[in-house]
Amino acid sequence: MKVLIIEDEMAAAQNLQAILRNIDSNIKVVDTLDTIVSCIEFFNVPHELDLIFMDIHLSDGDSFEIFKSVSISTPIIFTTAYDQYALEAFKVSSIDYLLKPIVEDELRRAIEKWKMLTTNDRDDYHSRMERMLKQRGASSETFLVHFRDKIIPLQYGDIAFCYTADEKVWAYDRNGNRYLLEFTLEMLQNMLPMERFFRANRQYIISRDSVKDVSIWIGSRLKLNLVVEVPEKIIISKAKVAEFKAWLKVSN
Repeated sequence: MKVLIIEDEMAAAQNLQAILRNIDSNIKVVDTLDTIVSCIEFFNVPHELDLIFMDIHLSDGDSFEIFKSVSISTPIIFTTAYDQYALEAFKVSSIDYLLKPIVEDELRRAIEKWKMLTTNDRDDYHSRMERMLKQRGASSETFLVHFRDKIIPLQYGDIAFCYTADEKVWAYDRNGNRYLLEFTLEMLQNMLPMERFFRANRQYIISRDSVKDVSIWIGSRLKLNLVVEVPEKIIISKAKVAEFKAWLKVSN
């Protein structure tokens, strides 16, 4: 049995390999990949695989981005630390969904589920995955976020800006409410539609709809004024001014 592990946390990848060895010594890990880019390069070359363990959240974005560049027919078992992705993972008809930290009994059951698949099951799985990926755009534009003592859906369209400080990231809506996110700004860049959102600097991603106006700032930079209050000034560097103006013009 040949498997591929897609996982950006070394400890998690090593733990998965150790559990696989305990379950079946004949399981061979063909490779371990940790980025969207490396996965696309891998799948651009034919490989013999029986099963893929795919972390949904990679360092350079969510793994669903991989399917935009390559076709994957091998059955997938998704792994993640985030419950909010469960529904989407099942929508692509994954063999199973494992929440980290992975435990041996759950992994064993997932593999047994894979072993029970018929050829028709696998063909049907692949067809359903292709259909979902074509329809994915609108259905994925929601975060599940903690707000006070509840978990609520936050639509991308409700986000005024995302801001990071003290190693935490928040999304702010147009009413001034803020929601702690479990993503870095780098991850959000790959998740949010960039025709509507712009990475202003190291601390901010801003929504086009939240831009009130723009002021000329010291040193040929720009200062963004939003329709909501912000924790600190949003400054566009001289190097990014042309890119920002082009984005603002196109999205206006």
